[in-house]
Amino acid sequence: MDATTILKIKPALTRFLNKFDDCFARSQTRGHLMTYVQGQLGPLPRKSIEPIADAAGTPPRTLQEFLSLSRWDETMMRDRLQQRISRRHHDDHAVGIIDETSFIKKGDKTACVQRQHCGAAGKVENCVISVHLGYATPGISDFHTQLDGELYLPQTTWHENRVRCTAAGIPDDVVYRTKHAIALDQYRRAVGNGVRFAWLTFDEFYGRNTAFLREFDGIGQNYVAEVPVNFHVWTKRPQVLHRRHANELNEPGRPRIYPRLKVQNNPTSSVKQVLGHSPKMRPVAWTNYRVKDGSKGPMVWQVKHLQVYLKDDHGLPACGGRSYHLLVARNALDPSEVKFFISNAPESAAVETMLLVAFSRWKIERIFEDSKMELGMDHFEARKFTAISRHLLISCMSHLFLAEFRQEHATSDSSEDRGEKGADAKPNCHGAEHAGRDLVQRRSLFTPACRNHQRAIDYNATPQCQSRQEPPQTNHPKITRNWYHLEKLETMSVGTDLAL
Repeated sequence: MDATTILKIKPALTRFLNKFDDCFARSQTRGHLMTYVQGQLGPLPRKSIEPIADAAGTPPRTLQEFLSLSRWDETMMRDRLQQRISRRHHDDHAVGIIDETSFIKKGDKTACVQRQHCGAAGKVENCVISVHLGYATPGISDFHTQLDGELYLPQTTWHENRVRCTAAGIPDDVVYRTKHAIALDQYRRAVGNGVRFAWLTFDEFYGRNTAFLREFDGIGQNYVAEVPVNFHVWTKRPQVLHRRHANELNEPGRPRIYPRLKVQNNPTSSVKQVLGHSPKMRPVAWTNYRVKDGSKGPMVWQVKHLQVYLKDDHGLPACGGRSYHLLVARNALDPSEVKFFISNAPESAAVETMLLVAFSRWKIERIFEDSKMELGMDHFEARKFTAISRHLLISCMSHLFLAEFRQEHATSDSSEDRGEKGADAKPNCHGAEHAGRDLVQRRSLFTPACRNHQRAIDYNATPQCQSRQEPPQTNHPKITRNWYHLEKLETMSVGTDLAL
């Protein structure tokens, strides 16, 4: 980072934080926000309250009160953050990523802490877990940041012990919600603030919950979900009886419930069994796809694809019997590493598009890594619920500022080198014919694949479950399958220390 860039950081940060002034009732409190964000962006080895306060010449008690006791509107701040992302970083091919992260903590006084599976440690550990919604755009911009982050309140050890909740500063209106419910609320808030997703993706913990998937089916939101090996599907559309036959009218005993499956239907099978034994899947050849270029060379996955059908809570075909995509991907260098994905995209959606969405989850892992290693998101030593929640929110703000600053600086540098505007180098939704020379042989993989792409962002939209009765849209962009290599995805490094 050169001297000119360093001089730009402080004014840019001031302008950025000024957008959140009305979230605070007092100017002194707004000043503490600047102190805290500067500490997160600075070169401190430990970015908890005390080191940040010492570096700024502020009493640590003042910053502690800023997080836990001062009056400011976190809801407005989060809304303002998401609205900024919606306005400045809107992309017709944006991907929303749902994931969670954990923070190892000692003792039992920190809000929401308990012994549970900890991803940071890779085992059961005493930790706090938060659920997050990430936002990523493909192509040249390659922008990714956090939209939201929220603590998970365990049911038995916390929700059912309100005395313990009161001691940890957990308000009475904060109750137990499943991680799936938290993720849905975060999605709804983001959409309510104008954020639009062409796709959602999440890991098998969220993908295994069919009720969670049906929520997005009903909204009209396309997704690519990783599912576990025991996730059950039909490979052939089952037949459903909707009314009685004449010869059943006089049958003794309890009348049968309709609609119901015909007896002759094959039972559902796990996706692992489908891969190994299905007569429909076995003839499908493995196709190689280069997902991205890693530090050790290209990452190549071999993929099989099949249309399947899901079961709802009543044992009937989900969404009126519409078909879903089953993608089976195995590592070309390690065939024992196999992943299964389910997508509710239209039948015409390209495999390479869905695969690129599925493997874009690495971006939120990068966000977590940058937020923890560079911004100190896991350095907090607060114990109260409000203080931790505010810390997570400020970490989202710090990451957004750094992502915007680096994007703007990188764009201006590359534009000066080419002697053209940075925006001209972004491929449009029909291809990359107007992009730079290095993209001439590539086309956009994020051609809108939604049956009714604009309706996917409206809560009053017609659910995708009903879209099978609609005639195909004549103006839908054609999705071809003549290109079998996914575009290279570069990581965004935020490791440079910022001098403020």
